[in-house]
Amino acid sequence: MISAVCWVPKGIAKPLPDSVEPPSQEEIQELLKLPVESGSDDNESSEEDNNSEEENEGMVVETNKSKDAVAMALAAADAIGNKSVEFPRELKVDEIADGLKELDMEHYDDDDDEGIDIFGNGSVGGFYCPSSDMGKYPSAVDDDEDEIEDMTIKPSDQIIICARNEDEVSHLEIWVYEEQTEEGGSNMYVHHDIILPAFPLALAWLDCNLKGGDKGNFVAVGTMQPEIEIWDLDVLDAVEPSIMLGGVVKCDTSRNIAKIKKKKKNKQAATYKDGSHTNAVLGLAWNSEYRNVLASASADKSVKIWDIVAEKCEHTMHPHTDKVQAVAWNSNQATVLLSGSFDRSIVMMDMRAPTHPGVRWLVPADVESLAWDPHTDHSFVVSLEDGTVRGFDIRVAVSAVDSEGKPMFTLHAHDKAVCTITYNPAAPNLLATGSTDKMVKLWDMTNNQPTCIASTNPKVGAVFSACFSKDSPFLLGVGGSKGNLHVWDTLDNSEVSRRFGNFRPQN
Repeated sequence: MISAVCWVPKGIAKPLPDSVEPPSQEEIQELLKLPVESGSDDNESSEEDNNSEEENEGMVVETNKSKDAVAMALAAADAIGNKSVEFPRELKVDEIADGLKELDMEHYDDDDDEGIDIFGNGSVGGFYCPSSDMGKYPSAVDDDEDEIEDMTIKPSDQIIICARNEDEVSHLEIWVYEEQTEEGGSNMYVHHDIILPAFPLALAWLDCNLKGGDKGNFVAVGTMQPEIEIWDLDVLDAVEPSIMLGGVVKCDTSRNIAKIKKKKKNKQAATYKDGSHTNAVLGLAWNSEYRNVLASASADKSVKIWDIVAEKCEHTMHPHTDKVQAVAWNSNQATVLLSGSFDRSIVMMDMRAPTHPGVRWLVPADVESLAWDPHTDHSFVVSLEDGTVRGFDIRVAVSAVDSEGKPMFTLHAHDKAVCTITYNPAAPNLLATGSTDKMVKLWDMTNNQPTCIASTNPKVGAVFSACFSKDSPFLLGVGGSKGNLHVWDTLDNSEVSRRFGNFRPQN
């Protein structure tokens, strides 16, 4: 399944990503010093087993030699296509070793300067002519050039990040989407991926450069674990994130195996880092104005504000009594944060007064997703588990005597839970919704009177995430339960083109 999707702005990614540096000798030595745990819980070692192993050391070595010889013989049989080779019960290791020594396989690829030049020396009668490229075999240089060309990200390329889980393996897929190819039409492919240690639930792209300088290309990942991982998208084959916010305190490497096993038997509660969440991270929101600020929502019922440069939690709020599913910053008032929870409420907070309880709205079902209208600073929409979408005006809520806050509209958008909701960044009043009923719908929200103008089944199963691109605002990336990534060019729909075509960016 694809649980979350987000876009990377054009021109941010390095044309050719860096390769991860191999570990230094000092790091390797530190890894070798780490305690190795046995699969058994028995802490007592048997002296008899140790003595018998020392007595039979020669036998063990001989047995290993026999096993190696059998493996070599099987490999040789497979190489010549003979799958029915029969081996004697007692294999004479010395004979096989002498045979391998005679073949001198270790020097098989070495050049033989004294050999016969079968194809001549490049003069008349030879098959190779130095003055011509004809007849040359492809060189490693050509292969390297082709590989570099395939890995190069062009300034016109769009990049989509998918949080995917497949066959119990979790990873990020970094896709390249080409809007116009030489053959015409669009093309998309996976550029590289990043293996994750836990099931991913939320993504937030951010450009705050954690390595110094002006901007970077990073993604924050919320998973079933309490930590938040931030990965550098410009590094290939990375095995660990650039930074990790919160999480469980790792065991002291100086402890011996017996103490570690004892701790496991006692099943002591985990020790968390200062300011860490203590349960899964369900939602993330990066503040594009205060670029070192990240908000997170968790199943531990809390909302946290992080300084990702300092790598610490600045504020922890508890505005809800159940799991917090989503958070969203107001793009026009950068200190205002919205949170939605399974306690069927939405709370608006201002980070200039983090201890203030905020303004609360009540809704009839669990909150699935939130979105501020990017074209105003006072309205937002919320999607619910019952298939409805509700719109609110914060000016009405602030002045209302009724603390519940009445919605501007209630839209019965889908037959099942509306898992994702997103505004178009360029066209005012264009809203997209996605649901577990497998449908994606587009709505004209003019005058707070929603009208469905397009709908499609993108064949991704239950829709969990949908997001408009900021650079090509009518491209909608969609992911769902089948694990397929779909990009819908919404302007292909005639009604969308008629109503909102004038907001198409001009090249």
